[in-house]
Amino acid sequence: MLETAIIGAGPYGLSIAAHFRRRSIPFRIFGRPMDSWQAHMPKGMRLKSDGFASNIYDPESAFTLKQFCMEKGIEYADAGLPVSLETFTEYGLAFGARMVPELEDVTVRSVERLAGGFHLCLVSGETVTVKRLILAVGITHFESVPDTLAQLPPTVMSHSFRHHDLQSFKGRKVAVIGGGSSAIDIAGLLRDADADVTLIARRASLIFHTRGMGQHRSLWQRIRHPQSGLGPGLKTRFFSDAPMVFHYLPEQLRLEAVRRTLGPSGGWFAKEMVMGRVPLVLGCTLETAEVCDGGANLRLLTSDGTRREEFAEHVIAATGYKVDMQRLTFLSPEIRCKLKTVNGTPLLSSGFESSIPGLHFAGLAAANSFGPVMRFAFGAGFAARKLTQVTARSLTKESVTVLTPGPARVAESQTWETSRSANDRH
Repeated sequence: MLETAIIGAGPYGLSIAAHFRRRSIPFRIFGRPMDSWQAHMPKGMRLKSDGFASNIYDPESAFTLKQFCMEKGIEYADAGLPVSLETFTEYGLAFGARMVPELEDVTVRSVERLAGGFHLCLVSGETVTVKRLILAVGITHFESVPDTLAQLPPTVMSHSFRHHDLQSFKGRKVAVIGGGSSAIDIAGLLRDADADVTLIARRASLIFHTRGMGQHRSLWQRIRHPQSGLGPGLKTRFFSDAPMVFHYLPEQLRLEAVRRTLGPSGGWFAKEMVMGRVPLVLGCTLETAEVCDGGANLRLLTSDGTRREEFAEHVIAATGYKVDMQRLTFLSPEIRCKLKTVNGTPLLSSGFESSIPGLHFAGLAAANSFGPVMRFAFGAGFAARKLTQVTARSLTKESVTVLTPGPARVAESQTWETSRSANDRH
């Protein structure tokens, strides 16, 4: 039986695998490398995260985004210069090839629970049994569409997750629903593709990040607004640097913090792509959406109580993602039924382990347990280190358990535990 399998080959899966490889932890990793970034984000998009916060993590930090850009001659800055989707995707692919050569570009079709492990069936027909399973599937499976739009046929309505190349919308009338980063980005890029695009949002005004703070800040500015992997600020510094402390906060406080922190907003660079270029219909709630003349007729309720209608040949729901374990249909019904969840997300231990022994979650699915940092690539470093520590410790305990009991073995085990505890503190 294989020790560990990782499903997902984005920033989290690759980071975990790179750490396991360095510690010689036996594993296999399955998934199309950087799939969400390669196939489900619009060409021309730029990341909101600064360069220094857009790494994929190996234990020695030997292959950072900065190092990759230096090797390729790509302009880079720790802050203030947006990272393009193309650069980040190429970096992820290069990271996988260099740091995780074991990566298998194959999809896991199904997962069943076994006594003491899991049975994986791959689309290739191969079956694998493992003791531990780490799911790092990112946003895949979790696209969220409002009920008012979900009834429309796919020829008329689609989620932003479904669009990588927007050229097919050239000359067409498109309505983008949403007020966050995905909506703002895709609306601006549709305009660049010569689509007749309108952005519709419930909020009365769009929010954009401020440009990355420069190097020359006063001491007070650095104290009041410390830089972090999630942007400047005391709260974001806490969420960025203390996910383990966050894990021990009361559940309701954690859920509310994740819900309210770093809400829908666009990158500072997206403002010029949209403002003055894309018609905005703000402060409106979508009441109904009906198929009409080969497109969709949208009935909107404005903040002042009046109603208006908008017609679009196609509607793009840039309405974000919501974790729901029932959407992971490759997991057996038994696993999904027995998983303890809150608001659709798995309840996780301090080692990222769910209520089903041996089943771990990393990335977006872990946000309610470890904070908003799990929604960004920056959180992959913490997740990789913690999962490596937990797995290595578990492996050592298992190897000690199978040894013949005796005073010498007990002493050896106690000596190792003392040494490990000392190492864990450093």
